[in-house]
Amino acid sequence: MKIIGSSNARVGLPLGMAVLRKGGSALDAVELAIRAVESNPLDHTVGLGGLPNLLGTVELDASIMDGTTRAAGAIGGVHRFEHPISIARRVMQELPHAFLVGEGAERFARECGFEEVDLLTEEALEMYARGLRQGGVEAPFADAVLRALVGRLATQPDRVSGKEAGKDAGTVNVLALDQHGNLAAGVSTSGFAWKYPGRVGDSAVIGAGNYCDSRYGAAACTGRGEMAIRASTAHTVVTHLRSGAGPQESGRRAMSDLSDFADPYFSSMNCVVLAPDGNHAAFSTLETATYVYMDSQSKDVQEEPRTHVPWLAGA
Repeated sequence: MKIIGSSNARVGLPLGMAVLRKGGSALDAVELAIRAVESNPLDHTVGLGGLPNLLGTVELDASIMDGTTRAAGAIGGVHRFEHPISIARRVMQELPHAFLVGEGAERFARECGFEEVDLLTEEALEMYARGLRQGGVEAPFADAVLRALVGRLATQPDRVSGKEAGKDAGTVNVLALDQHGNLAAGVSTSGFAWKYPGRVGDSAVIGAGNYCDSRYGAAACTGRGEMAIRASTAHTVVTHLRSGAGPQESGRRAMSDLSDFADPYFSSMNCVVLAPDGNHAAFSTLETATYVYMDSQSKDVQEEPRTHVPWLAGA
């Protein structure tokens, strides 16, 4: 049994491991671990307290995938619901669809009995307003500046503090392996801070930010979601695992695939990988990035550095 995730998954990993130790499923472990992060108001990249889009609205994306059946559920552009990971799972289980967005996803959430809440905390609102001021604009502002402003904030992340900048919009991902050999993967995010309204990143896109196949392995991404979408990064990792490469080599190859992509808004890319035998690895274009994990013998969450894969082009 194993559960791994992005560093901000630390608050949820013990809950997920408790599920696994009781004989629960990898899917249950992933969902419960991510829900804890979504409810953490101190994490401004996921769920409650997430940084909003340019209009000041918190928009959430999430996906979950069952590696044994390869069923998946995803939602994008959802407002007012604290646990998009659970809505995504209900999409997977109850609809003939894999992906709902916007009003349709919100309607489905209400039909399933999910409670609507105000996701924009006072601290996140202050960070949002400060970022706009430092980006040279006072809210409210005319629609005509939206496109220019999102580009300005994306290409000048030093104008705001690291965690407030779009380049470091964290996202949470969790991968789990249960005692029956089933793998599951989940991703949840409030996305690129100050993003253009309606933007959906890789967290909701199966194959880009999330892919899982119990026969070969699971992978999930954080960072510049548009890059993962263009390269199908999570699926690429699992394809390398399928070809016989281990987690280290598979992740390194997939990350290296991004090195010749031209992207003036590039910030960072990160990936976590879990194989069916429990071996795991993680990668980042940032030198100091870490990830977390637990196994059946762990007393506490373990934290390890990610393998640094330098960004070679266009940053």
